[in-house]
Amino acid sequence: MAAAIVTQLIRGGNRISRTFKIIDEMDHYLVVDKAPFFLMHPTKPNGAPTLWKELRELLAFEIVNAGQVSIVNRLDRETSGLVLVAKTPAAARKFGILMQQRRVKKEYLAIVWGWPEWETRVVDAPLGRQGKYRESAIWLKQTIHPAGGPAQTEFHVERRFIKSGSSGADKFSLIRAVPHTGRTHQIRVHLASIGCPIVGDKIYGPDEQLYLRFIQTGWTPDLERQLLLPRHALHSTKLAIESEGEWTSPLSVDLAKFCSGDL
Repeated sequence: MAAAIVTQLIRGGNRISRTFKIIDEMDHYLVVDKAPFFLMHPTKPNGAPTLWKELRELLAFEIVNAGQVSIVNRLDRETSGLVLVAKTPAAARKFGILMQQRRVKKEYLAIVWGWPEWETRVVDAPLGRQGKYRESAIWLKQTIHPAGGPAQTEFHVERRFIKSGSSGADKFSLIRAVPHTGRTHQIRVHLASIGCPIVGDKIYGPDEQLYLRFIQTGWTPDLERQLLLPRHALHSTKLAIESEGEWTSPLSVDLAKFCSGDL
């Protein structure tokens, strides 16, 4: 077991906030609880801190002794929650195979707009990068397309609630998502496709132009009015590895506050 906490100043904010916490550690792997807005991997030389870089510093001794840092299940920058990290080449190979065999089980919690008429639903719809099939203003945006890769997600309604705001009262739901495949943005696309977009989602929410505006201007009061949250409301809440163990992470503080009625 380990109890290492790393902090940094989240850009755009004025507070020191936890960026990740190691909730379990074995000789060959770590299970990390990642905060939102924390990048997984470097995107630019000498850029912002990332989980990969911080873990390499934390595990410097292991790396010198033939270890490595391999992030097994990647999360988007805005997504919070559980991440599996291999500490050795052998563990990276093992977990990679288990992922391919769908023997690493993952569950997420998402806050979505509206009250679904269903309690449980399975979406089986292939996904691919939208730009491969038609013109797309956002390079990384995914879409449902017959030529895409197989993708299946199981959804369960955890609770429904009403939240009052400046524009009146809106309906929201907390959804448990169980992905049976691991496509890029799978949960976000599948929820949007059935009329339940995730709160705060700049790409698959009310208008993709909000994402393009965000890239140009950063977070603004107008974006806040339309999106409500500065990040998409998605949290990796459960991780289970066959023959290894099972871990859970409660809904992150910002999302729990949203569900309780506090913006």
